[in-house]
Amino acid sequence: MDVKIAFLLLCHRDAEGVAAQARALLAAGDAVAIHFDRNGEPAEFAKLREAFAAEPNVAFAKRVACGWGEFSLCQATLNLIGAARSAFSGVTHYYLLSGDCLPTKPAAHLRAALAGHDRDYIEINDFLEGDWIKTGLKEERLIYRHWFNERKQKRLFYAAMALQKRLGLARRPPEGLRVKIGSQWWLLRARTVERMLAFLEKRPEVKRFFRTTWIPDETMFQTIAFHSAPVEEIASHPPTTLIFSDYGMPVVFHRDHEARLIAEPRFFARKITSFDPAFRQSLLDLYAAGDCAAPGPERIGAQYSYLAGRGRIGRRQGERFWSRGATLDDGKEVLLIAAKKWHVGRHAAEAAGRAGGFPALGYVFDEEGRLPFDLGGLETGKDKRGRHRRAFLGLMFDALGVSRLALCIDPSRDDVARDFAATECRLRILCIETPFTPGEYEDHARRIGLLGAGEGGAALVSALDAEFAEEATRLRAAAPGAAIRAAPGMGREEIAIAVARFLRAGPEATEAMTREIEPFLTGESHALRL
Repeated sequence: MDVKIAFLLLCHRDAEGVAAQARALLAAGDAVAIHFDRNGEPAEFAKLREAFAAEPNVAFAKRVACGWGEFSLCQATLNLIGAARSAFSGVTHYYLLSGDCLPTKPAAHLRAALAGHDRDYIEINDFLEGDWIKTGLKEERLIYRHWFNERKQKRLFYAAMALQKRLGLARRPPEGLRVKIGSQWWLLRARTVERMLAFLEKRPEVKRFFRTTWIPDETMFQTIAFHSAPVEEIASHPPTTLIFSDYGMPVVFHRDHEARLIAEPRFFARKITSFDPAFRQSLLDLYAAGDCAAPGPERIGAQYSYLAGRGRIGRRQGERFWSRGATLDDGKEVLLIAAKKWHVGRHAAEAAGRAGGFPALGYVFDEEGRLPFDLGGLETGKDKRGRHRRAFLGLMFDALGVSRLALCIDPSRDDVARDFAATECRLRILCIETPFTPGEYEDHARRIGLLGAGEGGAALVSALDAEFAEEATRLRAAAPGAAIRAAPGMGREEIAIAVARFLRAGPEATEAMTREIEPFLTGESHALRL
Protein backbone atom coordinates (compact mmCIF):
# COMPACT_ATOMS: atom_id res chain seq x y z
CA MET A 1 0.00 0.00 0.00
CA ASP A 2 1.35 3.39 -1.03
CA VAL A 3 0.96 5.89 1.78
CA LYS A 4 0.49 9.62 1.30
CA ILE A 5 -0.18 11.73 4.36
CA ALA A 6 -1.80 15.13 4.43
CA PHE A 7 -0.54 16.77 7.60
CA LEU A 8 -3.02 19.25 9.05
CA LEU A 9 -1.17 21.91 11.06
CA LEU A 10 -3.10 24.00 13.59
CA CYS A 11 -0.80 26.95 14.30
CA HIS A 12 -1.00 30.32 15.97
CA ARG A 13 2.59 31.59 16.29
CA ASP A 14 6.28 31.01 15.45
CA ALA A 15 6.21 31.14 11.64
CA GLU A 16 9.85 30.07 11.41
CA GLY A 17 9.28 27.00 13.56
CA VAL A 18 6.18 26.02 11.59
CA ALA A 19 8.05 26.50 8.31
CA ALA A 20 10.88 24.21 9.50
CA GLN A 21 8.32 21.64 10.61
CA ALA A 22 6.49 21.77 7.26
CA ARG A 23 9.72 21.50 5.23
CA ALA A 24 10.71 18.33 7.12
CA LEU A 25 7.30 16.79 6.38
CA LEU A 26 7.41 17.83 2.73
CA ALA A 27 10.89 16.38 2.27
CA ALA A 28 9.50 12.93 3.00
CA GLY A 29 7.06 13.27 0.08
CA ASP A 30 3.89 14.23 1.92
CA ALA A 31 1.61 17.27 1.83
CA VAL A 32 0.88 19.96 4.42
CA ALA A 33 -2.21 22.07 5.02
CA ILE A 34 -1.73 25.00 7.40
CA HIS A 35 -4.29 26.89 9.44
CA PHE A 36 -2.82 29.99 11.05
CA ASP A 37 -5.05 31.44 13.74
CA ARG A 38 -6.58 34.78 12.77
CA ASN A 39 -5.64 35.97 16.25
CA GLY A 40 -1.98 35.44 15.33
CA GLU A 41 0.36 38.18 14.19
CA PRO A 42 -0.34 39.16 10.55
CA ALA A 43 3.38 39.48 9.90
CA GLU A 44 3.92 35.88 11.01
CA PHE A 45 1.23 34.62 8.64
CA ALA A 46 2.73 36.68 5.82
CA LYS A 47 6.09 34.94 6.42
CA LEU A 48 4.44 31.56 6.01
CA ARG A 49 2.62 32.52 2.83
CA GLU A 50 5.85 33.86 1.37
CA ALA A 51 7.86 30.80 2.40
CA PHE A 52 5.53 28.40 0.55
CA ALA A 53 4.18 30.60 -2.23
CA ALA A 54 5.60 28.29 -4.93
CA GLU A 55 5.09 24.97 -3.10
CA PRO A 56 2.27 22.88 -4.64
CA ASN A 57 2.17 20.50 -1.70
CA VAL A 58 1.29 23.23 0.80
CA ALA A 59 -2.24 24.57 1.13
CA PHE A 60 -3.58 27.27 3.42
CA ALA A 61 -6.94 26.81 5.08
CA LYS A 62 -9.51 29.54 5.52
CA ARG A 63 -8.58 31.22 8.78
CA VAL A 64 -10.79 31.59 11.82
CA ALA A 65 -10.08 33.23 15.16
CA CYS A 66 -9.54 30.36 17.57
CA GLY A 67 -10.31 30.33 21.27
CA TRP A 68 -9.41 27.61 23.75
CA GLY A 69 -12.42 25.42 24.46
CA GLU A 70 -14.45 26.91 21.61
CA PHE A 71 -15.99 25.35 18.50
CA SER A 72 -13.62 27.57 16.50
CA LEU A 73 -10.93 24.89 16.90
CA CYS A 74 -13.26 22.32 15.33
CA GLN A 75 -14.09 24.72 12.52
CA ALA A 76 -10.39 25.37 11.89
CA THR A 77 -9.83 21.60 11.68
CA LEU A 78 -12.73 21.21 9.24
CA ASN A 79 -11.25 24.03 7.17
CA LEU A 80 -7.91 22.21 7.12
CA ILE A 81 -9.57 19.02 5.91
CA GLY A 82 -11.38 20.99 3.22
CA ALA A 83 -8.20 22.70 2.04
CA ALA A 84 -6.30 19.40 1.89
CA ARG A 85 -9.11 17.62 -0.01
CA SER A 86 -9.20 20.42 -2.57
CA ALA A 87 -5.46 20.80 -3.05
CA PHE A 88 -4.02 17.27 -2.82
CA SER A 89 -4.71 14.05 -4.65
CA GLY A 90 -3.94 10.50 -3.63
CA VAL A 91 -4.08 11.22 0.11
CA THR A 92 -4.47 8.05 2.18
CA HIS A 93 -4.25 9.54 5.69
CA TYR A 94 -4.87 12.83 7.48
CA TYR A 95 -2.68 13.59 10.50
CA LEU A 96 -3.73 16.49 12.75
CA LEU A 97 -0.80 18.23 14.46
CA SER A 98 -0.07 21.52 16.17
CA GLY A 99 2.94 23.73 15.63
CA ASP A 100 4.33 22.31 18.87
CA CYS A 101 4.31 18.71 17.58
CA LEU A 102 7.51 17.19 16.25
CA PRO A 103 8.38 13.69 14.99
CA THR A 104 9.83 11.05 17.29
CA LYS A 105 10.14 8.42 14.55
CA PRO A 106 11.55 8.51 11.01
CA ALA A 107 9.11 8.99 8.16
CA ALA A 108 9.94 5.47 6.96
CA HIS A 109 8.77 4.03 10.28
CA LEU A 110 5.50 5.99 10.13
CA ARG A 111 4.81 4.90 6.55
CA ALA A 112 5.54 1.25 7.31
CA ALA A 113 3.19 1.34 10.30
CA LEU A 114 0.34 2.86 8.29
CA ALA A 115 0.89 0.49 5.34
CA GLY A 116 0.94 -2.54 7.60
CA HIS A 117 -2.05 -1.66 9.79
CA ASP A 118 -5.34 -0.61 8.22
CA ARG A 119 -6.67 1.44 11.14
CA ASP A 120 -7.46 4.87 12.49
CA TYR A 121 -5.58 6.34 15.43
CA ILE A 122 -7.94 8.39 17.55
CA GLU A 123 -8.50 8.20 21.28
CA ILE A 124 -12.12 7.29 22.07
CA ASN A 125 -13.49 7.05 25.62
CA ASP A 126 -17.04 7.06 26.85
CA PHE A 127 -17.85 10.63 27.85
CA LEU A 128 -20.13 10.00 30.83
CA GLU A 129 -18.91 6.67 32.15
CA GLY A 130 -15.17 7.08 31.55
CA ASP A 131 -12.73 8.97 33.73
CA TRP A 132 -10.90 10.88 30.99
CA ILE A 133 -11.94 14.24 32.50
CA LYS A 134 -9.95 14.68 35.71
CA THR A 135 -11.04 18.13 36.88
CA GLY A 136 -13.66 20.76 36.14
CA LEU A 137 -16.96 20.44 34.32
CA LYS A 138 -18.07 17.10 32.93
CA GLU A 139 -21.72 16.50 32.10
CA GLU A 140 -22.25 20.28 32.06
CA ARG A 141 -20.06 20.50 28.96
CA LEU A 142 -22.81 18.79 26.98
CA ILE A 143 -26.19 19.35 28.57
CA TYR A 144 -25.95 23.16 28.70
CA ARG A 145 -25.34 25.54 25.84
CA HIS A 146 -22.11 27.51 26.04
CA TRP A 147 -21.95 30.79 24.15
CA PHE A 148 -19.16 32.40 26.17
CA ASN A 149 -15.50 31.51 26.68
CA GLU A 150 -14.80 30.36 30.24
CA ARG A 151 -11.27 31.77 30.16
CA LYS A 152 -12.10 35.16 28.68
CA GLN A 153 -15.68 35.69 29.92
CA LYS A 154 -15.78 33.70 33.15
CA ARG A 155 -18.68 35.58 34.76
CA LEU A 156 -20.86 35.35 31.66
CA PHE A 157 -19.92 31.70 31.14
CA TYR A 158 -21.04 30.62 34.61
CA ALA A 159 -24.00 33.02 34.74
CA ALA A 160 -25.39 31.57 31.49
CA MET A 161 -24.98 28.03 32.79
CA ALA A 162 -26.59 28.89 36.14
CA LEU A 163 -29.56 30.48 34.36
CA GLN A 164 -30.10 27.36 32.26
CA LYS A 165 -30.00 25.25 35.42
CA ARG A 166 -32.63 27.43 37.12
CA LEU A 167 -34.89 27.36 34.07
CA GLY A 168 -34.50 23.62 33.55
CA LEU A 169 -33.00 24.00 30.09
CA ALA A 170 -30.74 20.97 30.20
CA ARG A 171 -30.64 19.21 26.81
CA ARG A 172 -29.87 15.76 25.49
CA PRO A 173 -27.41 14.91 22.71
CA PRO A 174 -29.00 14.34 19.29
CA GLU A 175 -30.94 11.09 19.07
CA GLY A 176 -28.76 7.99 18.91
CA LEU A 177 -25.52 9.93 19.34
CA ARG A 178 -23.10 8.28 21.78
CA VAL A 179 -20.75 11.05 22.83
CA LYS A 180 -17.08 10.10 23.10
CA ILE A 181 -14.05 12.00 24.33
CA GLY A 182 -10.28 11.85 23.86
CA SER A 183 -7.19 13.64 22.70
CA GLN A 184 -7.66 16.38 20.12
CA TRP A 185 -4.79 15.00 18.01
CA TRP A 186 -5.55 12.12 15.64
CA LEU A 187 -4.42 10.25 12.51
CA LEU A 188 -7.31 9.06 10.33
CA ARG A 189 -7.58 7.15 7.08
CA ALA A 190 -8.92 9.17 4.17
CA ARG A 191 -11.96 6.93 3.81
CA THR A 192 -12.84 7.45 7.48
CA VAL A 193 -12.62 11.21 7.01
CA GLU A 194 -14.92 10.96 4.00
CA ARG A 195 -17.44 8.97 6.06
CA MET A 196 -17.24 11.53 8.86
CA LEU A 197 -17.95 14.39 6.48
CA ALA A 198 -20.87 12.46 5.02
CA PHE A 199 -22.16 11.84 8.56
CA LEU A 200 -22.12 15.59 9.29
CA GLU A 201 -23.80 16.29 5.96
CA LYS A 202 -26.54 13.79 6.72
CA ARG A 203 -27.02 14.92 10.33
CA PRO A 204 -26.53 18.71 10.55
CA GLU A 205 -28.02 18.71 14.07
CA VAL A 206 -24.84 17.00 15.31
CA LYS A 207 -22.66 19.93 14.24
CA ARG A 208 -25.18 22.37 15.72
CA PHE A 209 -25.05 20.46 19.00
CA PHE A 210 -21.26 20.62 19.20
CA ARG A 211 -21.23 24.32 18.31
CA THR A 212 -22.47 25.09 21.82
CA THR A 213 -20.70 22.39 23.82
CA TRP A 214 -17.63 23.28 25.86
CA ILE A 215 -14.22 22.04 24.59
CA PRO A 216 -15.74 20.28 21.53
CA ASP A 217 -12.33 19.58 19.95
CA GLU A 218 -12.06 16.73 22.50
CA THR A 219 -15.50 15.32 21.66
CA MET A 220 -16.81 16.11 18.18
CA PHE A 221 -14.30 14.27 15.99
CA GLN A 222 -14.04 11.42 18.49
CA THR A 223 -17.82 10.98 18.50
CA ILE A 224 -18.18 11.19 14.71
CA ALA A 225 -15.29 8.78 14.13
CA PHE A 226 -16.94 6.27 16.48
CA HIS A 227 -20.10 6.48 14.39
CA SER A 228 -18.26 6.38 11.05
CA ALA A 229 -15.66 3.59 11.25
CA PRO A 230 -15.86 -0.02 12.46
CA VAL A 231 -14.79 -0.13 16.10
CA GLU A 232 -12.34 -2.95 15.40
CA GLU A 233 -10.52 -0.67 12.93
CA ILE A 234 -9.92 2.07 15.51
CA ALA A 235 -6.78 2.10 17.63
CA SER A 236 -8.20 4.01 20.58
CA HIS A 237 -5.13 6.00 21.49
CA PRO A 238 -3.58 9.15 20.06
CA PRO A 239 -0.76 8.73 17.52
CA THR A 240 1.07 11.56 19.27
CA THR A 241 2.74 11.32 22.67
CA LEU A 242 1.24 13.87 25.01
CA ILE A 243 0.77 14.10 28.75
CA PHE A 244 -1.57 16.29 30.77
CA SER A 245 -0.90 17.31 34.33
CA ASP A 246 -3.52 16.74 37.03
CA TYR A 247 -4.59 20.33 36.39
CA GLY A 248 -5.36 19.71 32.73
CA MET A 249 -2.29 21.48 31.36
CA PRO A 250 -0.08 19.87 28.68
CA VAL A 251 3.36 18.82 29.87
CA VAL A 252 6.23 20.38 27.90
CA PHE A 253 8.99 18.02 26.75
CA HIS A 254 12.66 19.01 26.90
CA ARG A 255 15.97 17.58 25.73
CA ASP A 256 16.26 15.22 28.69
CA HIS A 257 13.05 13.52 27.50
CA GLU A 258 14.43 12.77 24.01
CA ALA A 259 15.47 9.14 24.51
CA ARG A 260 12.19 8.31 26.24
CA LEU A 261 10.12 10.00 23.52
CA ILE A 262 11.91 8.08 20.76
CA ALA A 263 11.30 4.81 22.62
CA GLU A 264 7.54 5.45 22.87
CA PRO A 265 5.24 3.63 20.40
CA ARG A 266 4.03 6.96 18.96
CA PHE A 267 4.96 8.86 15.82
CA PHE A 268 5.10 12.47 17.06
CA ALA A 269 5.19 14.23 20.43
CA ARG A 270 3.50 17.34 21.79
CA LYS A 271 4.53 19.80 23.28
CA ILE A 272 8.19 20.22 22.37
CA THR A 273 9.79 23.23 24.03
CA SER A 274 10.29 26.23 21.77
CA PHE A 275 13.31 27.37 23.80
CA ASP A 276 15.72 24.68 22.58
CA PRO A 277 16.18 25.03 18.79
CA ALA A 278 18.89 22.36 18.72
CA PHE A 279 16.57 19.81 20.34
CA ARG A 280 13.79 20.65 17.90
CA GLN A 281 16.18 20.32 14.95
CA SER A 282 17.41 16.94 16.16
CA LEU A 283 13.83 15.63 16.05
CA LEU A 284 13.29 17.06 12.56
CA ASP A 285 16.54 15.41 11.45
CA LEU A 286 15.29 12.14 12.92
CA TYR A 287 12.28 12.28 10.58
CA ALA A 288 14.61 12.23 7.56
CA ALA A 289 16.66 9.31 8.91
CA GLY A 290 16.19 5.68 7.97
CA ASP A 291 14.15 3.30 10.06
CA CYS A 292 14.69 3.15 13.79
CA ALA A 293 14.87 0.52 16.49
CA ALA A 294 11.58 -1.08 17.39
CA PRO A 295 9.79 1.11 19.95
CA GLY A 296 9.14 -0.22 23.41
CA PRO A 297 5.94 -0.24 25.45
CA GLU A 298 4.25 3.00 26.41
CA ARG A 299 5.79 4.13 29.67
CA ILE A 300 6.29 7.88 29.63
CA GLY A 301 2.83 8.66 31.00
CA ALA A 302 3.24 6.29 33.93
CA GLN A 303 6.74 7.63 34.58
CA TYR A 304 5.50 11.21 34.59
CA SER A 305 2.68 10.40 37.00
CA TYR A 306 5.06 8.56 39.31
CA LEU A 307 7.71 11.29 39.32
CA ALA A 308 5.17 14.10 39.63
CA GLY A 309 3.62 12.33 42.61
CA ARG A 310 7.01 11.84 44.23
CA GLY A 311 7.70 15.52 43.70
CA ARG A 312 4.64 16.49 45.69
CA ILE A 313 6.04 14.74 48.75
CA GLY A 314 9.59 15.98 48.19
CA ARG A 315 11.02 12.64 47.08
CA ARG A 316 11.39 12.99 43.34
CA GLN A 317 15.10 13.83 43.37
CA GLY A 318 17.90 12.52 45.48
CA GLU A 319 17.99 13.73 49.03
CA ARG A 320 18.00 17.54 49.16
CA PHE A 321 20.57 19.44 51.18
CA TRP A 322 17.97 20.44 53.74
CA SER A 323 17.08 16.77 54.18
CA ARG A 324 20.70 15.70 54.49
CA GLY A 325 21.25 18.44 57.04
CA ALA A 326 18.08 17.66 58.95
CA THR A 327 19.93 15.76 61.69
CA LEU A 328 22.33 17.68 63.93
CA ASP A 329 24.94 15.31 65.34
CA ASP A 330 26.05 15.14 68.95
CA GLY A 331 29.11 17.22 68.17
CA LYS A 332 26.91 20.30 67.88
CA GLU A 333 25.71 22.38 70.85
CA VAL A 334 22.53 24.40 70.34
CA LEU A 335 21.89 26.98 73.06
CA LEU A 336 18.39 28.48 72.92
CA ILE A 337 17.53 31.58 74.92
CA ALA A 338 13.77 31.89 75.37
CA ALA A 339 12.55 35.29 76.50
CA LYS A 340 9.17 36.93 75.93
CA LYS A 341 10.78 40.33 76.05
CA TRP A 342 12.83 40.18 72.88
CA HIS A 343 15.27 42.91 73.96
CA VAL A 344 16.05 40.71 76.95
CA GLY A 345 16.62 37.68 74.75
CA ARG A 346 18.95 39.57 72.42
CA HIS A 347 20.89 41.03 75.34
CA ALA A 348 21.23 37.60 76.98
CA ALA A 349 22.33 35.97 73.70
CA GLU A 350 25.02 38.58 73.16
CA ALA A 351 26.15 38.16 76.77
CA ALA A 352 26.34 34.38 76.34
CA GLY A 353 28.31 34.77 73.13
CA ARG A 354 30.79 37.15 74.70
CA ALA A 355 31.18 35.00 77.82
CA GLY A 356 31.45 31.68 76.00
CA GLY A 357 33.28 32.83 72.89
CA PHE A 358 30.76 31.54 70.30
CA PRO A 359 28.37 33.19 67.80
CA ALA A 360 24.93 34.26 68.98
CA LEU A 361 21.96 34.96 66.69
CA GLY A 362 18.72 36.75 67.37
CA TYR A 363 15.13 35.65 66.85
CA VAL A 364 15.87 34.14 63.44
CA PHE A 365 12.66 32.06 63.32
CA ASP A 366 10.45 34.97 64.37
CA GLU A 367 11.93 38.03 62.66
CA GLU A 368 12.13 38.81 58.97
CA GLY A 369 15.34 39.99 57.39
CA ARG A 370 18.14 38.49 55.38
CA LEU A 371 21.15 37.15 57.26
CA PRO A 372 24.66 38.09 56.09
CA PHE A 373 25.49 34.54 55.00
CA ASP A 374 25.10 32.55 51.79
CA LEU A 375 23.09 29.47 52.79
CA GLY A 376 21.61 28.52 49.43
CA GLY A 377 18.52 30.69 49.98
CA LEU A 378 17.75 29.69 53.57
CA GLU A 379 19.15 32.98 54.79
CA THR A 380 16.52 35.06 53.01
CA GLY A 381 13.57 35.13 55.43
CA LYS A 382 11.97 33.60 58.48
CA ASP A 383 9.46 31.51 56.50
CA LYS A 384 12.13 29.59 54.63
CA ARG A 385 14.32 29.28 57.71
CA GLY A 386 11.29 28.02 59.63
CA ARG A 387 10.44 25.36 57.05
CA HIS A 388 13.95 23.91 57.22
CA ARG A 389 15.06 24.74 60.76
CA ARG A 390 17.50 21.88 61.22
CA ALA A 391 19.09 22.41 57.82
CA PHE A 392 19.38 26.12 58.47
CA LEU A 393 21.17 25.55 61.75
CA GLY A 394 23.40 22.85 60.27
CA LEU A 395 24.44 25.24 57.50
CA MET A 396 25.07 27.99 60.06
CA PHE A 397 27.44 25.70 61.95
CA ASP A 398 29.29 24.96 58.70
CA ALA A 399 29.34 28.59 57.53
CA LEU A 400 30.69 29.84 60.85
CA GLY A 401 33.02 26.89 61.41
CA VAL A 402 31.89 26.37 65.00
CA SER A 403 30.38 23.58 67.07
CA ARG A 404 28.46 25.80 69.53
CA LEU A 405 25.81 28.35 68.60
CA ALA A 406 23.23 30.41 70.50
CA LEU A 407 19.97 31.86 69.21
CA CYS A 408 16.79 33.33 70.60
CA ILE A 409 13.24 32.01 70.46
CA ASP A 410 9.94 33.33 71.71
CA PRO A 411 8.60 31.12 74.55
CA SER A 412 5.57 30.37 72.37
CA ARG A 413 7.82 28.47 69.93
CA ASP A 414 7.82 25.14 71.70
CA ASP A 415 7.77 23.65 68.18
CA VAL A 416 11.34 24.87 67.64
CA ALA A 417 12.49 23.34 70.92
CA ARG A 418 10.73 20.07 70.12
CA ASP A 419 12.31 19.98 66.65
CA PHE A 420 15.86 20.38 67.90
CA ALA A 421 15.24 18.02 70.83
CA ALA A 422 14.49 15.28 68.28
CA THR A 423 18.02 15.49 66.85
CA GLU A 424 21.28 14.22 68.32
CA CYS A 425 22.60 17.69 69.11
CA ARG A 426 23.34 18.76 72.66
CA LEU A 427 20.44 21.11 73.32
CA ARG A 428 20.08 23.49 76.25
CA ILE A 429 17.37 26.10 76.72
CA LEU A 430 17.64 29.02 79.12
CA CYS A 431 14.05 30.07 79.88
CA ILE A 432 14.21 33.67 81.10
CA GLU A 433 10.84 34.48 82.67
CA THR A 434 10.95 38.24 83.10
CA PRO A 435 8.27 40.10 85.08
CA PHE A 436 5.73 42.24 83.21
CA THR A 437 4.09 45.39 84.48
CA PRO A 438 0.42 46.13 83.59
CA GLY A 439 1.67 48.75 81.14
CA GLU A 440 3.92 46.20 79.43
CA TYR A 441 1.01 43.79 79.09
CA GLU A 442 -1.00 46.56 77.44
CA ASP A 443 1.88 47.40 75.09
CA HIS A 444 2.03 43.74 74.06
CA ALA A 445 -1.73 43.70 73.47
CA ARG A 446 -1.38 46.71 71.18
CA ARG A 447 1.46 45.06 69.21
CA ILE A 448 -0.67 41.99 68.47
CA GLY A 449 -3.78 44.04 67.65
CA LEU A 450 -5.88 43.40 70.76
CA LEU A 451 -5.85 47.07 71.73
CA GLY A 452 -5.82 50.29 69.78
CA ALA A 453 -3.75 53.36 70.52
CA GLY A 454 -4.83 54.98 73.77
CA GLU A 455 -7.09 52.10 74.81
CA GLY A 456 -6.71 50.58 78.26
CA GLY A 457 -6.50 46.85 78.69
CA ALA A 458 -6.88 46.09 82.37
CA ALA A 459 -9.25 43.22 81.56
CA LEU A 460 -6.57 41.60 79.37
CA VAL A 461 -3.76 41.66 81.92
CA SER A 462 -4.71 38.52 83.81
CA ALA A 463 -5.44 36.63 80.57
CA LEU A 464 -2.06 37.56 79.08
CA ASP A 465 -0.31 36.67 82.33
CA ALA A 466 -1.92 33.22 82.21
CA GLU A 467 -1.03 32.83 78.53
CA PHE A 468 2.64 33.65 79.12
CA ALA A 469 2.78 31.19 82.02
CA GLU A 470 1.21 28.48 79.85
CA GLU A 471 3.73 29.12 77.06
CA ALA A 472 6.61 28.78 79.52
CA THR A 473 5.21 25.47 80.80
CA ARG A 474 4.77 24.09 77.25
CA LEU A 475 8.29 25.12 76.33
CA ARG A 476 9.84 23.34 79.29
CA ALA A 477 7.74 20.25 78.54
CA ALA A 478 8.93 20.22 74.91
CA ALA A 479 12.50 19.45 75.99
CA PRO A 480 12.34 18.59 79.70
CA GLY A 481 15.94 17.48 80.04
CA ALA A 482 17.25 20.55 78.28
CA ALA A 483 15.17 23.38 79.82
CA ILE A 484 16.82 25.54 82.49
CA ARG A 485 14.67 28.10 84.28
CA ALA A 486 15.70 31.62 85.29
CA ALA A 487 12.76 33.40 86.90
CA PRO A 488 11.87 36.34 89.16
CA GLY A 489 12.32 35.57 92.86
CA MET A 490 15.48 33.56 92.32
CA GLY A 491 18.50 34.71 94.29
CA ARG A 492 21.77 35.63 92.64
CA GLU A 493 23.31 32.29 93.50
CA GLU A 494 20.37 30.41 91.90
CA ILE A 495 20.67 32.53 88.76
CA ALA A 496 24.39 31.78 88.60
CA ILE A 497 23.73 28.04 88.93
CA ALA A 498 21.21 28.24 86.06
CA VAL A 499 23.70 30.17 83.91
CA ALA A 500 26.49 27.68 84.71
CA ARG A 501 24.28 24.74 83.66
CA PHE A 502 23.35 26.56 80.47
CA LEU A 503 26.75 27.96 79.53
CA ARG A 504 28.99 25.14 80.77
CA ALA A 505 31.92 27.50 80.94
CA GLY A 506 34.34 28.58 83.65
CA PRO A 507 33.51 30.75 86.68
CA GLU A 508 34.54 33.98 84.97
CA ALA A 509 32.24 33.41 81.99
CA THR A 510 29.41 32.35 84.28
CA GLU A 511 29.84 35.43 86.43
CA ALA A 512 29.94 37.72 83.39
CA MET A 513 26.66 36.40 81.97
CA THR A 514 24.96 36.30 85.37
CA ARG A 515 25.82 39.95 85.87
CA GLU A 516 24.21 40.77 82.48
CA ILE A 517 20.85 39.00 82.99
CA GLU A 518 20.29 39.43 86.74
CA PRO A 519 18.78 42.94 86.46
CA PHE A 520 16.09 41.66 84.10
CA LEU A 521 14.88 39.15 86.67
CA THR A 522 14.80 41.61 89.55
CA GLY A 523 13.06 44.44 87.70
CA GLU A 524 16.14 46.65 87.79
CA SER A 525 16.82 46.49 84.05
CA HIS A 526 15.26 49.71 82.72
CA ALA A 527 18.64 51.30 82.11
CA LEU A 528 19.71 48.23 80.13
CA ARG A 529 16.76 48.15 77.70
CA LEU A 530 18.00 48.11 74.12
